[in-house]
Formats: sequence, C-alpha cells, structure tokens
Amino acid sequence: MAASSKSSQTAKNIVMALLAIWSIISLIVIVVWATSPVPKTSAQCYAELQEVTERLEGGRVVWTKDKQALEEKVMEEREKVEQHKVQILLLHQHLNASNASLEECQQEKVVLMGNISLLQENMELLRRTQKNLTTELSLREEHIEALQQNLTQAFHRTNACRSLNDAARSETLAAKSQTKACEAQLQHHSKQLQKCRSDAVVAKQIPPQQQEQDKSSSASGLRLPALMLHICSALHLLT
Repeated sequence: MAASSKSSQTAKNIVMALLAIWSIISLIVIVVWATSPVPKTSAQCYAELQEVTERLEGGRVVWTKDKQALEEKVMEEREKVEQHKVQILLLHQHLNASNASLEECQQEKVVLMGNISLLQENMELLRRTQKNLTTELSLREEHIEALQQNLTQAFHRTNACRSLNDAARSETLAAKSQTKACEAQLQHHSKQLQKCRSDAVVAKQIPPQQQEQDKSSSASGLRLPALMLHICSALHLLT
C-alpha cells in the first residue's frame, strides 16, 4: 500500500508540475502581449489570439495526451505494484516456508547431533567390550591350552594307571595261581602231616632206639610243610 500511494503521489506531482509550467507560460505570453509597446490592429490581435488559441488547443491536446500517457503509466505502475504485492506475498510465503524448513532442519540437526553423540558412545562402549572380550578370549585360550596340557598329562597318567592296573591284574592272577598251587601243596603236606601223626602213634609202640631214628626222619619231613605254609601265607597277604 505504501508503494502504491507513493507512486500515485508522484504521478500527481508530475501532473501538477506540468499544469504549473503551462500556466506560467500562458501568463508570460499574456504579459508580453499586454506590455507590447507597438499598438496592434484588431486583425493582428485576432490573428495573435487565433495563434495563441491554436497553441493553447495544441497545448491542451498535448496535455491531454500527456495526461493519458501519465494515467496509463500510473495504471501500469499500479498493476506492477499489484504484481509486486503478489510477488511479495509469494516471497513472504516462500520465506515462511523456508523459515519453517530451516526450523525443522535445525531440529533435525539437533536430533542428528544427539544420535551422533549416542552412536559415538555406543562405538566407545563396543570398543571397550571388544577389548574386554579380546582379553577374556586370550585368557580362555590360555586356560584351554592349560586344560589341554592337563588333559594330555591326565591321558598319559590314565594310560600309565591302566598299564599299572593291567600289571597288577597280571600279578594278581599269578598270585592267585600260586596261591592255588600252594593250597594244593598245603593240602598235600597236610595229608602227609596226618600220615606222619598216624605213624607217630604207631611209633610209640616201637622200641626207643627205633623211635629216635623215626623222629629224625619225621623232623626232616616236617620242615618242608612248614616252609610251604609260610610261603602260602605270604602270597595270600599279597593278594
């Protein structure tokens, strides 16, 4: 509105200036004609009046044309002002939209900065977690190696124990076989001892000289069963 009123005021000032100039020129012509020292006839005056009238009519025509041209220019300026107003409104709308978009971009920037900070914290946490996991993995690998060594040692120990167990079983079987042999010999010698006792009972009825000879032979016969009895007892303790 300020621009349109200013343009209208400018056009009015221009028209008023032209009218003032035309009035001044007319007054100058009238003054010069009135103060002319040479008397003129009515024909001359009429001719001059006719000339002035023609000039005045010409000036009116020119003024009318200028006025129309100025009015057209004023209309054009008004149309331009209206167009400018529309453009200004559009620019205001675009500016408001741009400001809204800028505000949204700033908010998105704040959100993105927050997300970036959060991602950086997560990356730092992941790095620490990776470092801790790497350390834990190294410790576990060392533990696994130690367990493998222990397992290898336990495997060797197991094999050694199995070998010892097999040897002990073999010795046990051998001892059992020897025990059975000793028991058989013990039974055999027990029978011989029984027989010797029976012979001793019979020998009581023999004369003393004959008894001394029988005792020496029976003592030598009893030593062997006693020795076998000790051996069998020792084998029994081993089993």
